[in-house]
Amino acid sequence: MDHQSEAQIRRAALNTRRLFLRQGLLGMGGLALGTLMGCGTKTPPSSSTAASLAQAYRFAPRARRVIYLHMAGAPSQLELFDYKPTLAKLHGQDCPPSLLDGKRFAFIQGTPKMLGPQATFGQYGQSGAWVSDLLPHFQQVVDEVAFLKAVHTEEFNHAPAQLLFQTGSPRVGRPSMGSWVTYGLGSENDNLPGFIVLASGGQIPSAGKKLWGSGFLPSIHQGVQCRTEGDPVLYLQDPDGISRNLRRESIETINAINRAQYEQLGDPETLTRIAQYEMAFRMQTSVPEVMDISKEPDYIHELYGTEPGRASFANDCLLARRLVESGVRFVQLYNWGWDDHGTNRDTSLRHGLVERCKKIDRPITALILDLKQRGLLEDTLVVWGGEFGRTPMQENRGGVTMPFFGRDHHGEAFTMWMAGGGVKPGVSYGETDDIGYRGVKNRLHVHDVQATILHLLGLQHERFTYPFQGRDFRLTDVSGQVAEAIVG
Repeated sequence: MDHQSEAQIRRAALNTRRLFLRQGLLGMGGLALGTLMGCGTKTPPSSSTAASLAQAYRFAPRARRVIYLHMAGAPSQLELFDYKPTLAKLHGQDCPPSLLDGKRFAFIQGTPKMLGPQATFGQYGQSGAWVSDLLPHFQQVVDEVAFLKAVHTEEFNHAPAQLLFQTGSPRVGRPSMGSWVTYGLGSENDNLPGFIVLASGGQIPSAGKKLWGSGFLPSIHQGVQCRTEGDPVLYLQDPDGISRNLRRESIETINAINRAQYEQLGDPETLTRIAQYEMAFRMQTSVPEVMDISKEPDYIHELYGTEPGRASFANDCLLARRLVESGVRFVQLYNWGWDDHGTNRDTSLRHGLVERCKKIDRPITALILDLKQRGLLEDTLVVWGGEFGRTPMQENRGGVTMPFFGRDHHGEAFTMWMAGGGVKPGVSYGETDDIGYRGVKNRLHVHDVQATILHLLGLQHERFTYPFQGRDFRLTDVSGQVAEAIVG
């Protein structure tokens, strides 16, 4: 084949509809370059016109960063925060049909028994907040917290419910909350990702890594999972025989090829790839430093109950403080294992739940106290909660009562709390009925919680959108109202 024929074939291969569409994205991709390369607060939020509008609609934020503590598996609000003495009086009685007719449960069948609270409650702080004896340390900081007592969700299985909370949809494919936040606000540190994930409890949540995926947003906004033992990020160290200068030269060469490809095809994801290589190189020095909690003084380790070099929720809480202190915008902590059905001792309310509470009580209290004494709590929003709540009935399966006291999944009403970041301290918002079955006052849907978080960050959730497949998507889907009553 002669040279002229080869040239004609090459031109024909490039003259495709796919190439035309990619080249049509060139203008928007160019707008994104500054953000993807720098991710600083002075750069535009995204290549998308819709996101630029969201930037224009921003108002003064109360929070600059978020630490979200997700207790995967759904802790029982009836043993922690929602005190129901009437339920104690009904303990052991058959559940009324009105609580069962037309209702869907994950496991309950037939007629279960009512189950009274399996913990002792008291009122604490000037606010008089009800907290059980399972969280004795947390009782000290209730006046820093706003309790949301009547949160509800349609989902009653773990993975869909977790996805709904973290992405706004029970199905995979949507961007996570942390991705939305970094997409809209960027990062405050050029050497660390804007969105970092830490997981404890022995495994990741049921919905997996989709919980911190970027969905249809540029992939630079996906969460970066770090480990609390061993190398914080896999393959962070240079291979044997490869110097840092050589690594720098190799990245420059790779990115030169990427830039050439972008100039030819105009695919915005090529810019994301360039930014990710650059970020990975900078992370080699920044991540080991910020993740080394051994540098903290002894009184801090005593406060949190941390043990450097071991994987634990306590270590993750201390790392969360170090990360936001270093400019990370969104830190997501997942703690697995809160699924207390009562099928065995480890999933029982009297044993397993007690042990899990011991592992989180001191660290979450320390996190609030530590952020406050450093002046960080004022503009750091701390969120705590699971994906749904637990039933006021004891779980049974096939009509057979479980061997230990446990509760089934329940989306009608459960408790979350927020602290710092512009939230009113020492308040309780929402109320459930006498047995904690459903919310009767100031109910909040999952999308309401999301709208409130975005509002505290200075983002109007209804106008904070991204165009995808012919539709403007948002974290709160097509609903959501801000809980103004808890905003300071």
